Amino acid sequence: MTPETVITFAQQAIRTTILVSMPMLGLGLIVGLAISIFQAVTQIQEMTLTFVPKILIVLLALLFFASWMLNHLIHFTVSTIEQIPYFIR
Repeated sequence: MTPETVITFAQQAIRTTILVSMPMLGLGLIVGLAISIFQAVTQIQEMTLTFVPKILIVLLALLFFASWMLNHLIHFTVSTIEQIPYFIR
């Protein structure tokens, strides 16, 4: 296994991790920013106000994107398993 192979595999793993987590993190960020702006405008300083909407949005994003995320993870896993003979050389 050459260093280039290890670096390529690590890049693919990181790319897959970022791509799979992006929908939930992005929507959580957008909702958190919107709630923070709402709190700044209305001067409501309730800390628990941010948690419930973000949790709900992330859960809905998980339900909505679950099949796409699972397909992407399965594709990465299958390609990794298929490359095992090449890694052994």
